[in-house]
Amino acid sequence: MCGIAGAVSFTEDMRADMKIYERMQKALLRRGPDQRGIVLTEEAALIHTRLAVIDINGGRQPMTFSGENGNYMIVYNGELYNTAELREELGRDFDFTTRSDTEVVLKSYVKWGENCVEHLNGIFAFVVYEQNEHRVFLARDRIGVKPLFYALCKDKLIFASELPALLEHPDIPHEVDENGVAELILMAPGRTPGCGVIRGVEEVKAGHCGYYSADGLKLREYWKLRAYELNETFEQTAEHVRELLLDSIRRQLVSDVPLCTFLSGGLDSSLISSVAAAEMKKRGDVLHTFSVDYRDNDRYFQKSHFQPDSDPEYIRCMAEYLGTEHHWTVIDTPELVDSLDEAVDARGLPGMADVDASLLLFCREIKNIGTVALSGECADEIFGGYPWYRDKDIRMTDGFPWAQSTAYRKRFLTDRYAESINAEEYVYKAYRKTADSAEKLLSDDPTDSRMREMTQLNFDWFMQTLLDRKDRMSMYSGLEVRVPFCDYRIAEYMYNVKWEYKDWHGREKGLLREAMKEWLPEKVLWRKKSPYPKTHNPAFLAAVTEKLRKILAEDTPLTEFVRREELEKLLRHEENVQWYGQLMSLPQTIAFFTQLDHWLKRFDIKPV
Repeated sequence: MCGIAGAVSFTEDMRADMKIYERMQKALLRRGPDQRGIVLTEEAALIHTRLAVIDINGGRQPMTFSGENGNYMIVYNGELYNTAELREELGRDFDFTTRSDTEVVLKSYVKWGENCVEHLNGIFAFVVYEQNEHRVFLARDRIGVKPLFYALCKDKLIFASELPALLEHPDIPHEVDENGVAELILMAPGRTPGCGVIRGVEEVKAGHCGYYSADGLKLREYWKLRAYELNETFEQTAEHVRELLLDSIRRQLVSDVPLCTFLSGGLDSSLISSVAAAEMKKRGDVLHTFSVDYRDNDRYFQKSHFQPDSDPEYIRCMAEYLGTEHHWTVIDTPELVDSLDEAVDARGLPGMADVDASLLLFCREIKNIGTVALSGECADEIFGGYPWYRDKDIRMTDGFPWAQSTAYRKRFLTDRYAESINAEEYVYKAYRKTADSAEKLLSDDPTDSRMREMTQLNFDWFMQTLLDRKDRMSMYSGLEVRVPFCDYRIAEYMYNVKWEYKDWHGREKGLLREAMKEWLPEKVLWRKKSPYPKTHNPAFLAAVTEKLRKILAEDTPLTEFVRREELEKLLRHEENVQWYGQLMSLPQTIAFFTQLDHWLKRFDIKPV
């Protein structure tokens, strides 16, 4: 994995701003600590920082290719999982000088042009400059695992993997308008697809690609979830799922550097760890697995509908079952609070409070041993594991099921924004646009029709929030995290599996459990879903309360956007409203506003 950035203009010389590009590159060094490169031409500046995983010596970027059709240059962030097949196919037309997937992506583009994205199985964001055609091609992977932000200003395109790098360019305004404020207060930590929050900044949407030339930027959707008739028995469906998942996991175990897995003791990470451990054993290696917990969580943990039991018992069961070399990271409250601001630096936006900060600390520990890790993200979105899929009342609620807090959130808007932003309309319009975009069949019954909408909502919103979190927190530590459940072939197939099968025997992810039952001990296979662990220590609430109290005692830009009275009410702990599903309640809401304060100061963000 890597960091990419650059600027393209057809009216000014790009070679004159080297110091700017060096600052942008410096902002991305954590994403790519191993190698760095900048190439300047009259029309384009391409910037790269590399985390070397495959062909450490041969995959340097920006990478160039000169052929009979012209000169090409690429900056690429990602990982291909069908590199071998593509290399063999492209080998009829090209010679290869490296083992890196970067060269495969570049030559795929030379051969197939913009249609190259349809040949790629992986997670990626890349930009190709065609010198002879005077244009650049931008692309992002189908599911949106890898980021690509951009802005069009002063007759140029400026792009970067992360917002902090983009903000190093002087043409990018450090400002938020009403739309940005609505995103921060009404939507965060989620974001409207394609929205970069900063004024004028956008993100290439998942499954989109296109060209920038003297005629401007023209992006198109090249992939989305499509509905089709699927007539298979449950047994055939389970076999199909098993084949797809095993193939995805095995493809993602290729690495020239140490590889490990996350292990929470839940179904998803345990399945990935089980397959990975078996493959490693074939090679004569032992898999390293990693888990996170919080000091005194055993003392303060309380069962809930969302988290019926804690993880350690199941983690120990899996580590023993697989014979892995297991590593624990135990986080204490003071370091968790201290990391809240650093998590903002990593995400480039205020985020999921301690849920972000703990992952940042966790990834830092993993990086001491491994450079590549596999994680279980996205299984719940694809296989219907969340409570809002399964609770009929929540499922049929006309709105985002994980964010029923608009009335509460809008109370935090200052008078200026409360008068100019229609909170309910802003949120509902975004919800409705996504739900209506879900492709359906006339033969769908009401339940399967709604489930298609729920899947699309999760894909475009909740899943993107978690993928943002995983990418930024891991890459900030120079750790590459792969997500096997995000294989687009699994997503395409599961979109068309009827709910009756997904909910087999009335169990969340019943189909997945049945398909993979030979890979896990019964205790873990049928464990009720449990989310990413968070701290239950009351010391965290006390600490973030004091942190916000100190912020409000000084001059803070926070009160230009957020009503002071509501922030002070938070300090009194009068209400405990879910800000973003069960992941963010009172402690996390307070922590979120401390993160927002840090973000405004750190990046000198002003209102317009």
